[in-house]
Amino acid sequence: MAISLKPVNEQVIVITGASSGIGLATAEMAAEQGAKLVLAARSGDTLDEVAVRLSRNGAEAMAVDADVGNRADVEQIALAAIERFGRIDTWINNAGVAIYGRLDEVSEEDSRKLFDTNFWGVVHGSLVALRHMRANGGAIINLGSEVSDAVIPLQGMYSASKHAVKGFTDALRVEVEEMDRAPVAIALIQPTAVDTPYPQHARNYMASEPKLPIDPIDPGEVAEAILKAATSHSRDVKVGAMSKINTTVAKVLPKVGDKMSAKMADKQKRDEPPRDPAGGLHEPRGGGRTNGR
Repeated sequence: MAISLKPVNEQVIVITGASSGIGLATAEMAAEQGAKLVLAARSGDTLDEVAVRLSRNGAEAMAVDADVGNRADVEQIALAAIERFGRIDTWINNAGVAIYGRLDEVSEEDSRKLFDTNFWGVVHGSLVALRHMRANGGAIINLGSEVSDAVIPLQGMYSASKHAVKGFTDALRVEVEEMDRAPVAIALIQPTAVDTPYPQHARNYMASEPKLPIDPIDPGEVAEAILKAATSHSRDVKVGAMSKINTTVAKVLPKVGDKMSAKMADKQKRDEPPRDPAGGLHEPRGGGRTNGR
């Protein structure tokens, strides 16, 4: 069956991790284009404020307090969308958390929590969305990263989770699009570093405040790529020049890629002590900001 996706202004769009960063930027852009929105995150109060603000500006938006690592919470997101709007056209699995620290220093508890959100959150969202889309079609859009192909030291478990997201997304695409010929588009978005509160919300094992290793792109660029994938059939989308470079080098010149990655270690540390080492790994740290600080 052919895949046919609607214009944004005709869509009901679910966005996880919508209280800050890329998720918030995507929600704002989709609202401006007339989409009906179901916004999910752990930061319930902040998310409510976002939904109210978007609604005051003319959008139809609702908030669902949810932890995507919990399958029951994700089922509730879908139920809320169906009860309010009657369908789901696009589901964006954006929620993510980060850890800065060497792999042999990070606790297993923290690593598992990261995977609960970054990987299992994508699995839960994709499979729940797929159940509602098989008949009428739609798009499932998963947020990977340039480190779905490359890696970065001091963020090894984050890199591993994004590799897992890519493997899951690629396999799901083959099963849904190629084997089943279902009218559902499965897309992977792979941004380079993005100017969001990502470092401030990260669990930090380092003796320094973390930062992004390179000049980041604006979250609006990623939001544009996401909404394009929601309206036109896409496979994987690299966002930002460094994403294209780093993913290519990792595949074609892996030893060179290793040496390039190693040089990123010191570039991830600010010359100041940690502000909030616990970060938002286990408990939400609020939100409401698209950009970092």
